[in-house]
Amino acid sequence: MKNKLTLLALGALASATPMMAQGTTGGSDLKLPAAYIAMGIAAGLCGLGQGRAVASSAEAMARNPGATAAIRFALILGLVLIESLALYTLVITYVAKG
Repeated sequence: MKNKLTLLALGALASATPMMAQGTTGGSDLKLPAAYIAMGIAAGLCGLGQGRAVASSAEAMARNPGATAAIRFALILGLVLIESLALYTLVITYVAKG
């Protein structure tokens, strides 16, 4: 688990380096690079959360097929709330840029 987190952190840092490069025009459109890094982190963590939620709900449905409808409702509600984190971060990124 520790190696996966280290690899994920190094990947995030490596993908953020072109963002700090200076453009050829002498100016930069990026007024808040931290917002873009936050969007990357939010999207990655949303993907991890959604994967864990789906895996847990599939296991729960396999263990208790009678509660499939309730589990599916809770799953969809949870996925909507998880995805809203990424959408709110995207909105904040656009607001911070302009």
